[in-house]
This record gives sequence, C-alpha cells and structure tokens, in this order.
Amino acid sequence: MKKHLFRILILGGLMIAANAYSASAQIFVKVRPHAPEMHKTKAPGPKYVWIGEDWTVRGGKYVHTGGHWALPPRPGQHWVDGHWKHDAHRGEQWVPGHWG
Repeated sequence: MKKHLFRILILGGLMIAANAYSASAQIFVKVRPHAPEMHKTKAPGPKYVWIGEDWTVRGGKYVHTGGHWALPPRPGQHWVDGHWKHDAHRGEQWVPGHWG
C-alpha cells in the first residue's frame, strides 16, 4: 500500500511540475499576427471538421497552423475554436482550440 501511495505522489508531483513549466512558457505579443487567407476546400469526408484559425508557438513566435480538415479523435467530439485573449499589461495571447 505504501509503495502504491508513493508512486501516486511521485506522479502527482511530476504532473504539477509539467503544468508549471507549460504555464511559464506563455508567449504574449503586442500586435496579433494576421492569419493568411485560407480557402476552405471540400471536406474529404462527412466526418471531417474544418480547423480554421489556429496558432502554435515555434521559436518564440506564433506560427499559423490552421486551415485544414481533421477527424475528431473520438465519435461525437466537436472542435472548439481557439481565440485571442487580451492582457492589459502583457498583450495578446493565443488560447488554442481543442476537441470537446
């Protein structure tokens, strides 16, 4: 029992450390980048979902990764669009989209 509890505590500590690291790696910009013009093509199949504006951080800056079709990871899931969040002191930050 003690061994099992110890493993749970170690795993919990690792998860907290991982969350703290990801929170410290936030990127803010003063001016939002503009998404390139995307032409929505025909869906490759009836279950595909269009992922429009989406951004990821690479090399310390935002890179557009949207404009593509994707299959939901599980049946019944839908895409929740990402959005820009304004912070009065730090600027704009992208909140990524996700499957919900």
